[in-house]
Amino acid sequence: MPTNGKRGRRPAHGEPVVDRALALLAAFDADHRTLSLAELSRRCEMPPSSALRLANRLREWGALERDDAGRFCVGLRLLEVATLAPRGHGLRQVALPFMNDLAEVTHQHVQLAVRDGMQALLVERLSGHQAAPVDYRTGGRLPLHSTGVGLALLAFAPREVQEELLAKPVYSEPDNRLIPADKLRRTLAEVRRERLAIFRRQDETVAIVSVAAPIFGRGEVLAGVLGVLVPKRVAQPRHLGLAVQTAARGISRELGAW
Repeated sequence: MPTNGKRGRRPAHGEPVVDRALALLAAFDADHRTLSLAELSRRCEMPPSSALRLANRLREWGALERDDAGRFCVGLRLLEVATLAPRGHGLRQVALPFMNDLAEVTHQHVQLAVRDGMQALLVERLSGHQAAPVDYRTGGRLPLHSTGVGLALLAFAPREVQEELLAKPVYSEPDNRLIPADKLRRTLAEVRRERLAIFRRQDETVAIVSVAAPIFGRGEVLAGVLGVLVPKRVAQPRHLGLAVQTAARGISRELGAW
């Protein structure tokens, strides 16, 4: 079959078009929700003409939007697509009633997270009006080794994931202290044994205690983690842990774990 000799070739700039389009989307983050064309070009290291051409194509599809000032932002079409993710929105739909119950009892932050590579991804967060201020946001990423939900995800992650993290120096956040590998191994073993993670963190303004429990799906495969964040002054970790574990087991039953 005749061809024009160009099929499958990369564009002149070296990267496949899809990679460049994804780089354009990756230029946005929590601190850069809107970007001018110049900022977009600079952050994705792309000539302005190429950035504009791709951005306009993404606008046509709905992945990007542009305001009256000409600044770009993420489009609603991406939210529509994201709701189809079974590890995100599907889990969230099942978990929300249980999360609401926990939020009513604690009046604090209730988190739902899944593991994405070597990080925890926050799928949902419900927060009481008087909850302590935290930086974690829905769609944000958290370290596996320095958060309650992260430790619970890491404890039930495949062994190769654990070993990859433990093979390098691991530092606590935000105080940047080295965590000895043997200490982290003992912590993960305890989390697996008790099916409960308790993590204490001192932020700039308040000491936070995070309590998290694993959620399982069919075949007892880890589906995610449910957690609660409370100020240390009002925390009763073990008592709170029972409530979190009960809610996590309820979600697991809904997912067909038992």
